[in-house]
Amino acid sequence: MVSRVAVSEDFRKQVLGYGLTTAQILYRMPDHPSLLQTYVWQNYDLFPNFPALKDFLSFWQQKLEGPLFAVTVAHSKLIKPAELRAVDGVFRLH
Repeated sequence: MVSRVAVSEDFRKQVLGYGLTTAQILYRMPDHPSLLQTYVWQNYDLFPNFPALKDFLSFWQQKLEGPLFAVTVAHSKLIKPAELRAVDGVFRLH
């Protein structure tokens, strides 16, 4: 009997080389252009071209009224937690 285990889409992307990308987007308020508002976008994306982020920013510029002021990007290739490694043994101290 073979069972299929559902794997999340995020895990599949990680196996394909995608990494967690966070973008802080500063944009001008449409009715008060002197004020800046912030928006945080987070998704799995490919480093260094960021196609998903570029698609989102293109959508923003075409469909939303708030003009972009600045975009700051952080990616797991730049800041990354410790990698998982196989352990040869476990030692316990009391």
